[in-house]
Amino acid sequence: MGVDLGDLAVKNTIALPSLSGKIIAVDAFNIIYQFLASIRQEDGTPLSDFKGNITAHLSGLFYRNAKFLDAGIKPIYVFDGKAHPLKQRVQTERKTIKKQAEQKWKEALEQEKYADARKFAQATSKLTPLMVKESMQLLESMGIPVVQAPSDGEAQAAIMVQQGLAHATASQDYDAMMFGSPLLLRNLSITGRIKVPRQNRYIMVEPELINLKETLSSLQIDRTSLIFIGMLSGTDFNEGIRGVGPKTALKIVREHKTLDEIIAYVKEKYDYQFEVDAEEVFHLFLDPPYKPVENLKFGQLDEESISKLLVDEHDFSEDRIVKIMGDLQKRVKERAAQSKLDNWF
Repeated sequence: MGVDLGDLAVKNTIALPSLSGKIIAVDAFNIIYQFLASIRQEDGTPLSDFKGNITAHLSGLFYRNAKFLDAGIKPIYVFDGKAHPLKQRVQTERKTIKKQAEQKWKEALEQEKYADARKFAQATSKLTPLMVKESMQLLESMGIPVVQAPSDGEAQAAIMVQQGLAHATASQDYDAMMFGSPLLLRNLSITGRIKVPRQNRYIMVEPELINLKETLSSLQIDRTSLIFIGMLSGTDFNEGIRGVGPKTALKIVREHKTLDEIIAYVKEKYDYQFEVDAEEVFHLFLDPPYKPVENLKFGQLDEESISKLLVDEHDFSEDRIVKIMGDLQKRVKERAAQSKLDNWF
């Protein structure tokens, strides 16, 4: 879910090829949930194998990462660890929303309103431990490094970018900015020609790169104030002030520079008190749990393991999988040969 800072962030559209050679720290759960929500049949039924096992996560990860690797992008997938106790409220809310969406999906199907059914179905997506295990297995078989975060994967990715281990954090959420990622990359998983929901038209979606320093400069604030904006609007760790969005929060933090000042102001102005320890929330963004990362290595494409998982276990088209892997191997060899040629000259 995250904090919606879209109206405040300075976004720069870039082309996918411009990321060639760059290491990108991907918020794994964020991108996998996108696949689970979007890769569905017209009535909202998730993509599954002949045994009824959901395969949307594998389909999205394989085909999208094949595109990344073909473009010379080097993704590293960072998976969430144990959720912080303060996230319990958000997790409970999400479970309630999923249950409500499941009921609406069922009702829409009974009424043969398939466009509505698909919309409600997207909100029912669930990521199981088995899906996580299969996702990691597939990524590693594609030679893509996997990192297990101690808590928030997005926070782990943000710090990896801070340390120069990656070029940018890839996520649709803006929380990476609050966690201090110097660069945030959005739309990486949905780049291309996309059909507009419930409309007979398509739009082109391109990657957006958000520079934290540029955004803070344009807003005339520092990262501390950005965290305050998130807290006032509402984060995964605390409930915000009803009716206060990022723009109103920006006005507040420009006039009140410290957390104590902000707490006193919103109590008087909005009769609002943080339902949790505001200082703890602040430090969760400023200094989140992080696990040191060492010896990150990009491996080779393990065609046998990929075929076993996708074709043998989940009924993917063997011809299509073999073709994509062959094309990838060819592209890798061409890139290696070109690199040697460039070094020669």
